[in-house]
Amino acid sequence: MSDGGQIPETIGALLARVRGDEGISQLRLAERLCAASGQTTVTRHEISRWEREERIPTGYWLGWLAAVLDVPLAELERAAGAARRARHRGRPAQWIRLSAGVYVRAS
Repeated sequence: MSDGGQIPETIGALLARVRGDEGISQLRLAERLCAASGQTTVTRHEISRWEREERIPTGYWLGWLAAVLDVPLAELERAAGAARRARHRGRPAQWIRLSAGVYVRAS
């Protein structure tokens, strides 16, 4: 997350960054979430939608993301809130390519 009055990192950017740092695919993250939660409803496509912020994970999934990615829940909640605020401001998305198939939303 950014400090000093800058725009905070949004949930999509945070998820893509952490997933990239861990070196795991969207599919692997989805598999980890399903295994940890006992649910079978999260797919690679849902992870993609979260990272592109077409959807924002609910509190339920934020808790599981915190456990699976070893990221403090409060950090994920702040990032989800930042994404909601950005969505309400209607600012256009700008993306930065990190590597093949991995993009993050520019802040």
